[in-house]
Order: sequence, then C-alpha cells, then structure tokens
Amino acid sequence: MQPLTDGADLLIGRDGELSRLAGWVHDVAAGRGRAVLVDGEPGIGKSTLVQAACAAAARAGCQVFRGAGDELGQALPLLPLLDALRVTAASPPDPRRDAIAGLLRGETARGKGADLATAAAEQLLGLVDELCQAGPVVLVVDELQWADRATVAVWGRLARSVRQLPLLLIGVLRPIPRRDDLRALRRIVGPAERLRVGRLTEPAVLELVARLAGGKPGDQLAQLADGAAGNPLYLTELLDALTRSSCLAVDDAGIAELTGGPTPDSLPEAIADRLGFLSERTRTVLRAAALLGVGFSVADLAIVAEAELPRLLPALDEARAAGVLMAAGDDLAFRHPLIRTALYDEMPAGVRAVWHRAAARALAEAGAPVERVARQLLPTVSAGNAGEPVPGWVVDWLPGASAPLIGQAPEVAVTLLRHAVRDARNGHPAIGVLSCRLAEALYRVGDFAEAERVAGRALPRACDPDLLVDLHTTVAQCRGMTGRSAESLATLEQAVATPGLPARQRARLLVLTARTHRDLGEVDTAARVATAALAEAGDDHWATGWALHVLSLVAMMRGEWTGALPLFERAMAIAPGDPALTDLGLLLRINQAVTFGALDRYPDALAAAERARELADRAGSVVRLAQSQSALGQLLLGSGRWDDAVAEVDVVPDDLKDPSVACCDHGVAAIIHFHRGETAAAYRHLDAAAPAAERIGDRVVEPLALARGLAFEHAGEPDRALAALTAALTGEDGGEDLLGDTVRLAVELGETGTLARIEARVRAVATGSGVPHRRALGSYCQGLTGHDAATLLRAADDYRDAGRPLPRAKSLEAAAVAFAEAGDRGSARAAFTRALDLYENLDAQWDVARLRARFRTFGIRRGPTVKHRQATHGWASLTPTEGKIAALVVEGLSNPQIAARLFLSPRTVATHVSHILAKLGVHSRIDIAREASRHSASG
Repeated sequence: MQPLTDGADLLIGRDGELSRLAGWVHDVAAGRGRAVLVDGEPGIGKSTLVQAACAAAARAGCQVFRGAGDELGQALPLLPLLDALRVTAASPPDPRRDAIAGLLRGETARGKGADLATAAAEQLLGLVDELCQAGPVVLVVDELQWADRATVAVWGRLARSVRQLPLLLIGVLRPIPRRDDLRALRRIVGPAERLRVGRLTEPAVLELVARLAGGKPGDQLAQLADGAAGNPLYLTELLDALTRSSCLAVDDAGIAELTGGPTPDSLPEAIADRLGFLSERTRTVLRAAALLGVGFSVADLAIVAEAELPRLLPALDEARAAGVLMAAGDDLAFRHPLIRTALYDEMPAGVRAVWHRAAARALAEAGAPVERVARQLLPTVSAGNAGEPVPGWVVDWLPGASAPLIGQAPEVAVTLLRHAVRDARNGHPAIGVLSCRLAEALYRVGDFAEAERVAGRALPRACDPDLLVDLHTTVAQCRGMTGRSAESLATLEQAVATPGLPARQRARLLVLTARTHRDLGEVDTAARVATAALAEAGDDHWATGWALHVLSLVAMMRGEWTGALPLFERAMAIAPGDPALTDLGLLLRINQAVTFGALDRYPDALAAAERARELADRAGSVVRLAQSQSALGQLLLGSGRWDDAVAEVDVVPDDLKDPSVACCDHGVAAIIHFHRGETAAAYRHLDAAAPAAERIGDRVVEPLALARGLAFEHAGEPDRALAALTAALTGEDGGEDLLGDTVRLAVELGETGTLARIEARVRAVATGSGVPHRRALGSYCQGLTGHDAATLLRAADDYRDAGRPLPRAKSLEAAAVAFAEAGDRGSARAAFTRALDLYENLDAQWDVARLRARFRTFGIRRGPTVKHRQATHGWASLTPTEGKIAALVVEGLSNPQIAARLFLSPRTVATHVSHILAKLGVHSRIDIAREASRHSASG
C-alpha cells in the first residue's frame, strides 16, 4: 500500500492562499491581531492550509491553539474552545483554567438558574487575554459550522477585540448549513478578511496527480482525475484507492496510467475503499471511535470499546498507517470528518443507538464529565428513538448530574430529564428530584409556563424539605417573570405552615415570601417577614444572608440609606468563602455602592462598585458584572467623570444585560452626549435602548427617562420634555433624579399645576435630610420657583459638598439669571463665570453654548479661557483617560497591566483601547505607538 501523502502534497496549487495566511501569521507575530474566516466545500483543503499556517506560526514563536466543532457536540456549549484552550485536558495547575473547569463541573454554586456556560464564556475571554499577554496567539476553530451557538458568540466577541490583542483568530467552515449567527460572523469579519478556498485549477490537479501517482498522468488517468472536480481530498482518496487495487502503473517513460479494474466514482466510494482494506478488528475499534466524534481521547476510546490499551494499540497503529487516524496533540482524530461520517453512517440507526447508550453508561461508571456522558445519551433520545424507554441507570445517574448539566447546557438537561421523568415510575425514589430539576431546567430555557406546571405537579408529592423549597422557588420565579408574583403568596404561606417543617427550610421559605412581598412593593410586610426569617435562620448562612439582603432593600426603598449600611456589612460578613453565597455577596456590594452614592459618599461608592465589578469578573457572573458596571457608570455620571462613564457603557454587550440595565446604560451615555452637543451619538444610544425598553414595558429607568427629556429639549420642544418627565414621575416612589429638571421646565413653561404636584415630591425628599444633594434639591427647586438667587447659591454649595458638578452648574446658572433679572450684574457675572467653568470642565458644550447665548442678552460675556477638546478624530480627540491609556500602550503594557496601574477593569481598558483605535483610525496597538511618535514629533 502506498503511504499516505504528507500535507505538502495537498498544498499544491495553493500559493495564493498560503501567501495570505503567511501574511496574517507575520502580522500576528509582530503584534497585529486579526480575525479571519476560511471557507470552502468539504475536502477542498481548508484544514490543511490552516494546519500549515499553524506550523508556521509555531516556528515564529506564536502560541497555537486548535479546536473543532462536530455534529454530535452541537448541543453542548463551548466544547470546541474548551478543547482548543486545553481547559478539560490534564495539564499543570492553572488558576483560570481550573476556575472554568470548576464552573462547568458545578463546583461553584451560583444561585438557582445560574448560567454556567455564560460564566465559563466570560472566563474563556479572560483566558485568551491572559494568553495574549505571554505572546502572540493563534486560535483556530475548525468545522465552525458545527459549533454550538455559545462558541460562535465567543468567537464573535473575540473578533471584535483582535485589533488590540496579538491574536490571529481563525474560523474554518463550510458554506452549508447557513446559520444566522454564522452570517453575523461574516459581517463582523468583512470580505477583506475572508479566504475562500476554491477548487484546484486543471494544471494544479495534474501536478497533484503526478505527485501522488509517481508519474505524469496519462490520458485515461487525467480524464478520471478530472471527475474529482478539483477536490484535493477526492483526488487523494482516488489515487490511494487505485494504488491499493493495483489499478495504476508507471511505465518506463514516467507516464502513470490506469491498468483496468474498478475505480471509485465518488468521494464516499473512495473512502469506503480505504476502509475496506482494514481488518475487521480495526473497523470495530474505529466504529467505537466514531461514536465519540471527529476527535477523541484514547482513554475514552478504551472505555467505550471495553478494551485495555495494549489490545487497542495494534488497531490504532493500523488505522494510522492506513491514513484513517492522525495524532491531534495528546489525542487522536479522524484524518477528515468525512471518514468518520462514513464509519458512523454504515452502522444501522438502531445499532448506533444501543452502542451510544452503552458508551454513555461506560463513561458514567468511569466518572467521566457529565457533558461527555450526555453527548452519548442525546442520540438515544432523538426523534427516531423517542419511544425508547430511558434505562434505569440513567434515571439513577441524572439526579447527581443534573445540576452542572442545567448550568452548562440547559437545553440538553431538559431533553434528558423530560424522558427520565416520563419513564421513571411514580414510586421511583428519584422521581421528585428529577421533576424538580426538570422544572428548573425549563425555567432556565425560558419556558416559564411548562416549568411552573412541572413544579406544581411535583409539589404535592415533595416529601423532602429541600425539594419543597426548590420547587416553591421555581414556581415563584416563573410567576414573577410573568407578572403574577401575588399568586405565590398564598402557596408560600401554606408551605411555611407545613407541619414538621425544619427551621432551616422554614426560614428559606420565609425569605422567599419576603422577597415576593418586596417585589410587589409591600415594604412593611417584606420587612416583617424577613425579620421572622432571620430569627429562624439559626446557623443557615443562606437564609441569614438573604434575609439581611431583603432588609437592606427595604431600608433603601424607605430612603433609610444610612440604616442600610450595617445590614450590608452583616450580610457580607457571612458571604465570603461560601460558594453558595457568591451571588449574594456580589449583589450586596452593588447595592452598597448605590447606597454610598445616595449618601454622597462618592469615594466609598466608586470603590465598592469597582470591587463588585472585579469580583463579578473573577467569578464569571455576567449578570452581576453588568449590574456593577451600570452602577459604576451612574456614579461616574454623577461625579462628573463623564469620559469614564461613557466607556463603561460598552464593556458588557447588550445581549448579556438585563433589559433595565441596558436601558440605564444607554440612558447614561445619551445624557452625556446630549450635554456635550453630540446629538447623533446620543440618538444612537436612545435607538439602542429601544428594544430593551420595549421588553420592560412601563417600568421607569431614570437615566433613560432623563435622556428622553433632553432629546425633546434639543429638538426645541420643552413642553414635550416636561410631559415625558412628569409621565415618568407618576409612581409614588423613585424619580428623585428627575425632580430638578421637571421643576425647571415647569417654571420656564409656567405650568403651575404640574409645579404644585412636583414641589410636594421635592419636599418629601428634601425636608429634614442630612444628605447634601437632597438639601440642594430642595433649595434648587425653592430658588427656581421664587427666583431667589441666594437660595440657588445655597443649592450650589450643597451640590459642591455632594460632589455633583452638573446640578451645581445648573444651580449657579439659575442664580446668575436671577441676579441678572434683578439688575445685580456683578453677582450675575460671578455666578455665570463659575457655572461656565463647571460646564467647560465637563466638556458640556451644549450647556456652554446655551449659557453664553442667554447671557449675551444681558450684555454679559466671557471669552474662552480653557482650551477644550473639539476634535473628533486624531490624537487631539482623545479624552484624558484615553490619553493615559494610550501612553501606557506605548510603553508596551497589556490591558490587565494597564488596568492594575489605573485601578480600572481590564474590560474597561479594552473599551478605551477600542475607542482610541477608532479615533486614531488605526488597526493595532503598534499603530498607536507609531501615532504617538508622530504626535510627539509634530508637537
């Protein structure tokens, strides 16, 4: 038998493609990142080209990581990336990889319904960033068309960040199937970064055939090769088949020609010919390997084939010699997915199902990770086998495996649990656990009605107190998501009264009841029930911590901000070190930051928000990360650090945020852009917030409401601005940040009725308050209605003490107007100048222009005294923070190093770097350094 051709033969006729790949490798080795897609039909040589590029990258000193999707693994998130980045493989201890593996094993409790796959995705992004710190990285995901959606989403996020990382990101895929998420990747990458691998030209075909045949192809051989349609894999398989069958000879003149006999007339037939030369023992081993996918570990194969390694080695050696298998790092892989498909498809469907089930059981008994077992079980519960009963061992295995499976792959969990619940008898001891976990999995995938139905049916049969609590939690969550929280109260009260209920579970149900009352706005009842839960919690940290959390929320809702602080401290003292309370600890820190901000303790507030962000990022909690970023953005807006506030908005993508958080973030950014006169940017944020705003319905998000009001003011429609703000203030609670502008507009428009209603709200907030900004609000509104300059100056002083520059400037502006209207030009000029300085420091050009125009009518002017940022592109357009970060990029610091130097998060630094690249019109960090040199030379 002719030995298998090496990769060099398959690169014949690919000089153009190799040149482009070599250029991309050269760029990444020099620090310039890029995301590229390599596409083409099966067998056309995509993987061979990329393999050659990876070899060149390794020689150039790059770190190379490769993974691949396959059809069997589509339901299990992130497997191609986990394999590529060696998260699941045995390797030396690594904190980031260990954290990801722990998440996927369910070792880190993250609260009911936690999305472990999303958390792991965030950690994978961090891992890639860390790897890029050590040197240039090439990351390949082959067979991307079979990758799960989570993998495609992470690939897309990496593609958006390659310009600031020494990362060559390569996706290899076929034109079909045509998935929407893959189309989105093509849009992200763009046509310039796509490498289409087409069929070989006729001269290249003849050259490849000559190399494979050992001689110049004769007429018959050339005609036969022409039927391969320029597909290198088909040509290789065809020539190998001819050689094995002794149907090819080379004469003395060096002409290779057919000698007669059958020839394969298709690629599948050629592959079948190759497999037909293997011994039956080797084919049996390969069929077992085909169950595991295109790539597999020898250890897993030994388990599935029920054979010791010494017995497997002869078959594996034969398969490698025959060109069926090849080494893939520490594992093995089929030389081409089509070879694996041929072996898999030749087994009857019924045989495959039985063998998959046996493989699953063997892997489970060997203690394999749940996703590997689930991967074997899924084909056995497919549509064609839906009527087959679930084996008893699966029913016994699922209760312990369901928690990590729900977190990592909830859709898979729903499929397996649904069949297990169907087939487990009512008397089976696991039926209660299975039903409970099925309800939880259904909740996780968003099927709230079915989740509530399953949990409701299981509740009467729930004897275990912990199951009772879990089921009631799922029911309450489902009703809360569908706006029916009140329906949970009666069932919860009945559950609390269950005879013989242990104190621990009773306390947890009381906490759930208190949270429901709080969600319904029944503050006093929530406080009473949470206090009762605290009394019964004993040494149960979970119940104690969450009861304190409810009490802290009650204090915040009542405006008792100072009283909330010790509650945070007590609850956070419980949370550290307990994985089950990780989520609670993050939530407490976020609310603590909000409370510090409400008390005008901005240094403490910013420190708490930054700490919450850091911990959420480390834990991979996307929900809490987005909330902490949002809290930080609002604090930065209030304290006048607007450049940093705008950067925080883009750190977490909208599709990973709660809708109210997305609305808040875009509202913050729009407010800043409106004040800076950047109207187009402001409207972009309002448009971006629209889908999230539609999802939350009538719920008021104050920054977004304020931004909408500013939009009307910019359009010269103050009456509509007032209407928008008063509509947002129809509820009894909240709206504090809207009151000042509502009063201002009502005074300007002479809306006395509106003014009377709003003034009552202001008095309720400000009267007797020891918090500077609340006293300032009262003085500001009183000064506006009474045209009292002295009161307005007092408001400005209190806003100064509060650390809130924008409302301070507004107070000074109003005082200046009151002085001017009273004829006190000296005092008017002084207040005008101070207001103008504040607006200019904020770069609030819209306010500056309005203030200057207004005071020209009074004959009061002041020329510019500060050079302000006007440019939108180039070095002069960089904000102070961006300038600092650009300087550190020039020094060669990575994003995490810059983050540590400036006390920012790596994500925030990455956002700033993206803005810098866009403003400078460059493509990499190296280009930033080049622009810095030009700027220094010209300066």
